[in-house]
Amino acid sequence: MTPLIVYLNAERVGRLDQDDTDQLRFVYDRSWIDTPSAIPLSRSLPLSQENKVYTGKIVRSFFAGILPEEEPRQIIAKILGISDANDFAMLTEIGGECAGAVSLLPEDILPTDLEHIPGREMTETELRQIVMELPHRPLMVGTDGLRLSLAGAQDKLPIILHDNRISLPIGNTPSTHILKPEPDRFSGLAMNEWFCMTLAQSMGLNVPHTEYRLIGGKPCLLVQRYDRETDQNGHTTRIHQEDFCQAMGYPPEQKYQAENGPTLRDCISLLQEWSTAPVIDVPAFINGLIFNVLIGNADAHGKNFSLLYSLGEQRLSPFYDLVSTLAWPTLTKRLAMKIGNCDSIHAFTLYDWQKMAEKGNLSWPLVRERMKDACQLMLDKLNAVQIQTQNHNREMSEHLHGMISERALKMLKGLSAEEH
Repeated sequence: MTPLIVYLNAERVGRLDQDDTDQLRFVYDRSWIDTPSAIPLSRSLPLSQENKVYTGKIVRSFFAGILPEEEPRQIIAKILGISDANDFAMLTEIGGECAGAVSLLPEDILPTDLEHIPGREMTETELRQIVMELPHRPLMVGTDGLRLSLAGAQDKLPIILHDNRISLPIGNTPSTHILKPEPDRFSGLAMNEWFCMTLAQSMGLNVPHTEYRLIGGKPCLLVQRYDRETDQNGHTTRIHQEDFCQAMGYPPEQKYQAENGPTLRDCISLLQEWSTAPVIDVPAFINGLIFNVLIGNADAHGKNFSLLYSLGEQRLSPFYDLVSTLAWPTLTKRLAMKIGNCDSIHAFTLYDWQKMAEKGNLSWPLVRERMKDACQLMLDKLNAVQIQTQNHNREMSEHLHGMISERALKMLKGLSAEEH
C-alpha cells in the first residue's frame, strides 16, 4: 500500500504506512529530527535520534484520533467503499485537513502553497444544501477536491470564513472555522452549546469565539478554530494540537474512563509533567472541570481536552464542546471521568472533590476556593447570558438558566456547610 507522508503545515516530518498485518507504522524523517525547531507529533510519539519505527497501538492512538468516530465514520466508509475499521485507508482519503497542523498526503502530492489559499466559495443556496446533506455525507466526503477530517461523532464541517464569506477548503488548505449544524435528534443543541460557551467566556474561561446562525432554517454553531491563526491578508497558519487521549496513547474508543480510558488523575498528571506552564494550566483545567459539573456536562471525556504546541511550548488548549447534557433527560448521567469515587454528574458531595484533589496532588483549600468562586461568578453572569441568547431559543435558554442556577446554589450550599 502506498505510504502517506505526514506534514506539520508544509514541513515534512515523517512517513506512515501499514504492514502486512494491517498495523500502522510511523517513522520520523531524519531531516525533521535534525531540525532545531522540530516538535513531536505527539507526547506519545517522541522524537528519536535512532529513527525508531513506532508501531501498533501507540501509532493508532494518535492517527485514529484525528478521524471521525461512530456513525459519521461508518457512513464515510460506505461512501468511500472501504472498511470503517481501516484507519489507513480512511486517512488516505480524508487526511488532508485535520485537527492541529497535521496533513497526510500521498508521496506524489505536495502540500498546498499556503500563501495562495484556494477555497471554493459557497453561495447561500449551496451552503443550505451542504447543511442538509451533512448527516448523509459527513465532512462532504467524496466531493471533488475535499480531504477533510475532524474527530468526534457529531456532524460538522471545516470551512474558511473570510470577510464574512464562507468557502470550502480544497486539498490540504487550512480551514478557519468549524460549522456544526444541529442534529435533528438533539433539538436545541446549537443554542445549548452557544449558551454554555458564552457563559464560559463571560466567566473568564479560555474558549474560542462562537456564533449562532440559522442556515436555511437550521440552527448552526460557527466556532472559530483555536488551532489556526489568520493574518489581515487572510493567510492562515495551522497550530499543532493533540487531545489528551492522543497524548496519553488511548485510542478513540477508550475516551471514557468506564472503557479503560483516562481518569482525572491522568489528565492532571499529564499537565503537571508535560505542560510548559503547569502552574497556570492545572488550575485552568480544574476551573474547566468545575464548570462542566455546574452546567451538567457528563461528556467531558479525554478527547474533549487538548494541548496546543506553539512557540516551543505545550499548553492546555481553550475549552470546547461545552454542552449541558442534562438538558436531555434520556442521556446518561454518568461522568466521563469520575470525581473522586463519584461517577454521577450530580457530583456535589465535597468528599469526592477532596478525594479528587488528593489523587491529583492538589491543595483541597485551593480547589474548594475555586469551586466557591466559580459558583458565585456563574450566578452573577447567568442573567446577562440568558438575555444575550434567548431571542434564538427562549425555551432552551430559560431551561439552562434555571437548571444551572440551581446546581450552582446547591454546590455553594455544600461548601457553606463545610465552613460551618
